[in-house]
Amino acid sequence: MAIEKVKEYFKRYGMEERILEFDVSSATVELAATVLHCEPQRIAKTLSFMVDSHAVLVVAAGDARIDNSKYKAQFGTKAKMLSREEAETIVGHAVGGVCPFAVNEGVDVYLDISLKRFETVFPACGSSNSAIKLTITELEEYSGYIGWVDVCKGY
Repeated sequence: MAIEKVKEYFKRYGMEERILEFDVSSATVELAATVLHCEPQRIAKTLSFMVDSHAVLVVAAGDARIDNSKYKAQFGTKAKMLSREEAETIVGHAVGGVCPFAVNEGVDVYLDISLKRFETVFPACGSSNSAIKLTITELEEYSGYIGWVDVCKGY
């Protein structure tokens, strides 16, 4: 299971105990915000796309939506989300638990500036009932991100 991969990943940093697992689903922004008792915008959702035959993850605030023109300017192509099957196969995490940690080789991770409003955010941890509370600095450190992007709107 992908959550086991994420636990092993965080174990290297002595942080596996910080992973939260729930008895209920946290697969959507709304469900995660409810179970975590936080504002939906603080859920760091990870969106998966195909860009030039490789996967790209964009971690964005829960209230942000992809702005197609900004996305195209950044990546040079129209935003094409991975299917459920592609996400699990290519990224290594199933939809509802996609996160920027312990992803498969060749997957590029970007952080959207919509997250910079917060001191801490809650990304998933590889399953549809998990999360971890991270500072933005920790998210940068542990996500293996390539850089910050501005591809969202509505926040």
